[in-house]
Amino acid sequence: MADTLLIIDDEESILDSLSGILTDEGFATLTAPSAEEGLRLLDQKEIDLVLLDIWMPGMDGMEALKEITRRFDIPVIMISGHGTIETAVQATRMGAFDFIEKPLSYDKTLLAINKGLHVAHLERENRILRDNSSARPNLTGNSPPIRQLRQQIERVAPTNASVLIRGGHGTGKELVAQTIHAQSARQERPIIEVNCAAIPEELIESELFGHEKGAFTGANERRQGKFDQANGGTIFLDEIGDMSLKSQAKVLRILQEHKFERVGGNRTIQVDVRVLAATNKDLEEMVTAGTFRADLFYRLNVVPIRVPLLCERIEDIPLLVQDFLQQFRKLGLGRKTFSPEALHVLMQHSWPGNVRELRNLVERLMIMVPGDTISDKDVGLFLGLKHAPASPAATAGQYQHLAYKEAKRYFERDYLRAKLLENKGNISQTAEQIGMERSHLHRKVKTLNIELDKE
Repeated sequence: MADTLLIIDDEESILDSLSGILTDEGFATLTAPSAEEGLRLLDQKEIDLVLLDIWMPGMDGMEALKEITRRFDIPVIMISGHGTIETAVQATRMGAFDFIEKPLSYDKTLLAINKGLHVAHLERENRILRDNSSARPNLTGNSPPIRQLRQQIERVAPTNASVLIRGGHGTGKELVAQTIHAQSARQERPIIEVNCAAIPEELIESELFGHEKGAFTGANERRQGKFDQANGGTIFLDEIGDMSLKSQAKVLRILQEHKFERVGGNRTIQVDVRVLAATNKDLEEMVTAGTFRADLFYRLNVVPIRVPLLCERIEDIPLLVQDFLQQFRKLGLGRKTFSPEALHVLMQHSWPGNVRELRNLVERLMIMVPGDTISDKDVGLFLGLKHAPASPAATAGQYQHLAYKEAKRYFERDYLRAKLLENKGNISQTAEQIGMERSHLHRKVKTLNIELDKE
């Protein structure tokens, strides 16, 4: 896509000649005979660089420069027929990228424009790199569910397919989205994350698609939306099940046509964005209830990925703990370690809050435990356990005669049956308590032949 240049000058001959030459050079050009008109165009259009005359009636170029640098992050090249060194220095101090004197040397003008665009592109890329460099996404663990999840990501990441990431609270759906993006061809472009549940319904459209100046009370300037910001990259719609039906219709249009209009605008904007979505809700039930669009569900669910619960990957807990310890050490929380007995207590917990709950507990223990070694008693205290869990040998005794897979199946059946009895057979209540999707728990009940009697 060609870079768009805005030429602001009160001389019509300059506008015509410069616009023609720059168009021949492959740029898209817009012209304005006054600073006021130029600012109006900046509010309405996507502009990459401004060529700004200094001496104009009304608002002069120096006033306009001050306003442009305050409101827009784009390079400005000043042009003047009455330039002095003092004026050039002042313009540079006020944020101008370069200063060119009239009569214009078109070679010098093109050189300045190309330099300005190159610097602007580098600064944009650096911002993206800074935003994405805080941590390389890493799925910790070697359990079968995590190995399967990695394989699914490796297959889907290089494509442009939409992915619906499903899983309970705190399982790591955001990390899965970041990993897909990091392994995709779009990794040099941004991944823009949107928590649909955290944005008020009346603002979700403005957040996603942006708005024009004056679109609503308080819209004092034109604003880019998340889809604009993600152009060429990926957008991650977290908690997609909390999006209103009206906003769902607009997201569906983007998936189908790759275009949208800003709130309060009528200009169609084309974008190239890959959509990843996540939810902990049963979207199929929502489709049946009429609260989620069936057509959007099928568009998003091209490749479904389920993130396992922590209770399904208990063997990963020691690795996760080690990973968290290293992260917190870098933040200056000391060099504490967990005793084997402490790790055993962690592996006996049901973890309704999944990996997020485990991470929060590790951080709490590192802050609050005074010694260098975190014991089983420390963990039990912070988990609110009245009695220490049985030793590994006692817990495993009843399954010693079974093969691993069969023992795991029996344990899972006994665990789920106990939780269901605790909740008097209520599937929804049990699913919420243990951090499992209702539909997944229902399938487990059938697969494991669990009796739903209310003892």
